[in-house]
Amino acid sequence: MKRRRFLWLAAGSLLWPVPGLRSAEPLVDDAMLTRLKNDYSERAWKRGRALNRLVQELRGKPVMQQLDAVNRFFNQFEYVEDIDLWGQKDYWATPEEFLGRARGDCEDFVIAKYFTLRELGVPDERLYLTYVKHLTRNIAHMVLSYFETPGGLPLILDNYQAAIEPASQRRDLLPVYSFNAQSLFLNNASAGLGRRLPTGKIKNGKWRKLLADMQREKP
Repeated sequence: MKRRRFLWLAAGSLLWPVPGLRSAEPLVDDAMLTRLKNDYSERAWKRGRALNRLVQELRGKPVMQQLDAVNRFFNQFEYVEDIDLWGQKDYWATPEEFLGRARGDCEDFVIAKYFTLRELGVPDERLYLTYVKHLTRNIAHMVLSYFETPGGLPLILDNYQAAIEPASQRRDLLPVYSFNAQSLFLNNASAGLGRRLPTGKIKNGKWRKLLADMQREKP
């Protein structure tokens, strides 16, 4: 995420969930593999195949093994600011675009991890894309939060570090709000889910655009 004034967003500018999205579509089908090779490179095609193999290996495994493997897979990619990669201040790449370039900013890491874990069957109510302020770096940032139990403290998947740690140990992060396909919450100070926002008053913004972009990528 860009080094800019931190986004203490009002409800009117937040993203809202898209009703009806219960699980992610397969991420790397044959058509996507062909596009990765033709639109990007042979290496992009190999990354797509590697993700397919990883997903197959992880099916039915304990969720902590899935979280760790998916986090490590995508954290191999390079962090690059949107303005340098896309020529835009804030662009949310689809998992296909992220695989193709193997580069992106924090939202791209989180989006790819979220949809891969959804494909593995991790329930949507356990996964949240979470906006935070990174206190050490003094920047706006996004991480993926996994809730082992509803209302508990989440585990944090972060592109800045390999280890998955409980939110209580991430004193460098100040949570602001969390969302997924079904819900959006203002976070409380303890990093758990806080007050649910009234979705009727929330614009959908980049989340809906991302889902539309993913839909257009389907053959």
